[in-house]
Amino acid sequence: MRFSSESLAVLLAFGSLSYAGNILAEEHNGFLQDGSLTLNLKNYYYNHDGKNGGADGRDWSQAAQFNYTSGFSTGMVGLGVDAFLYSGLKLDKRFSGAGNVPNNDNTTWTQGGGTLKAKVSNTTLKYGTQQTSAPVFAVAGSRITPQTATGFSLLSKDIKDLTLDAGHFTSGNGPRGTTSRGELGAAYAGVSASKIDYLGGKYSPLPNVSLALYGANLENIWNQYYLSAQYVHAIDTKQALTFNFNGYRTMDSGSAQAGGIDTKALSLAVSYSYIGHKLMLAYQTVDGDTPFDYIGVGNEGSFGDSIYLMNAVQVSDFNGPGEQSLQVRYDYDFSTSGLPGLTFLARYLKGWGSDGRHMSSDSEYQYLNYGSDGKEQEIDVELGYVVQSGPAKDLALRLRQAFYNANGDLNGVTPDTIQTRIHVSYPLNIF
Repeated sequence: MRFSSESLAVLLAFGSLSYAGNILAEEHNGFLQDGSLTLNLKNYYYNHDGKNGGADGRDWSQAAQFNYTSGFSTGMVGLGVDAFLYSGLKLDKRFSGAGNVPNNDNTTWTQGGGTLKAKVSNTTLKYGTQQTSAPVFAVAGSRITPQTATGFSLLSKDIKDLTLDAGHFTSGNGPRGTTSRGELGAAYAGVSASKIDYLGGKYSPLPNVSLALYGANLENIWNQYYLSAQYVHAIDTKQALTFNFNGYRTMDSGSAQAGGIDTKALSLAVSYSYIGHKLMLAYQTVDGDTPFDYIGVGNEGSFGDSIYLMNAVQVSDFNGPGEQSLQVRYDYDFSTSGLPGLTFLARYLKGWGSDGRHMSSDSEYQYLNYGSDGKEQEIDVELGYVVQSGPAKDLALRLRQAFYNANGDLNGVTPDTIQTRIHVSYPLNIF
């Protein structure tokens, strides 16, 4: 698949016009009447304790995130705007940073942006600074402030049970950046691209079946395709089985600035849930001479979220060339025990067979120094609580603890670490 910006512009215009006559469009109260302004106060402590000679990293930060979303003006074509302002504060400058705060002497940083949007029926076209979630181009939102990307997006839900999704983006901003004109590129390769174009959709032919298909072109780096399927089988009112498949195919394109790429990555998972308990077993494999790579966002090279594989977790993605991995995960929702809002997660992952010997000598992934028999393992434990009522309603607390280690053939990619992350989030609806 190869998109040009001109062909995508035609696609966007055609998609909007093709639904212009649909009289079943959602009703809108108006630009101001449907508008909302929210404030999310976040506090984040991140401690990356490097082991076996690995570097330490630590930061503690506070952020205020304002998000304004307008309604749409009345008429056949509804117009609106979205805007955001994020401000961050280092709470302890003794810490050198672990990815949440800028790597400089500034105590505070700010980023802001906006989006123009137009809606015809249930099809919305946007241009500006946005947060995307396509499996081939998803910016991350888990740090103290989220990543953003600047460009066009089109989302259409005019066809029953089908969502069409397309985008053309030319720049981005990481969680500790201050400009929306930062770089986009390949995260692991560390190579930048001038644009990315993607097209795809999600379809639910049955209430318990979900399918997705996407394709993307990261200019002069790769063509990437994604396929997923999910099936939920309800055994009875208390029990269910869920089956998940996610697969990617990535091939170099254009001038191949990251070198030759021909990689297949897939994961298969089955989950059993009973009342508040959930047990999952997942298998993941990467077939290729280079690791499975995905989008990097911003000038500081932060990793996006475009890796919808089951074994991409807190520390490692388990995505080395030729690597296989297994995961066992257990979740418990304490609401079934009379404690609503309290959740628990524990998982163990083991990866083996990573082999970098067949990588071409000019590959941009050579610096990762994959050995011939990489092995790694990770244990994650999470505890979360969301206040259910009272003046602190929706206040969310989350503790994430990870223990990771690898052998010498992988330790240059992801050093051994014990990670502690503490999130506190307090969302407020201003209007």
